[in-house]
Amino acid sequence: MPTPSMEDYIEQIYLLIDNKGYARVSDIAEALEVHPSSVTKMVQKLDRESYIVYERYRGLILTSKGKKIGKRLVERHDLLEKFLQTIGVKQENIYDDVEGIEHHLSWDSIDRIGDLVQYFEENPERVADLKLIHDRTEEEEAKK
Repeated sequence: MPTPSMEDYIEQIYLLIDNKGYARVSDIAEALEVHPSSVTKMVQKLDRESYIVYERYRGLILTSKGKKIGKRLVERHDLLEKFLQTIGVKQENIYDDVEGIEHHLSWDSIDRIGDLVQYFEENPERVADLKLIHDRTEEEEAKK
């Protein structure tokens, strides 16, 4: 299994290839806000671990293993964003919160969150009930 840092790179490479058709070291560095030398070290490691095929000065491609994990990581990120939106987390907090928690949850927990999101989608009245609780809690906090 990849480390959290490796996951960040695989996810970003997957997104870049999906959006642009390719991923260069400079694109990855810009997206992750790291130095290109750090990206080069990591892509070499990902190449050794068979997540990507990296040729110096030519670029990189995801292996089938890398694509599978990259897709799952993007889905995990999207699911956690959707979950936080559903439960009423402020939009300006969602991205940082997802980045903070996504590597700390087991895949079992992710799957259960997926079940909960599906439940909320199938029962929108439950989301409305949750919003009422949220509003009541905020009112009580404001009175303190």
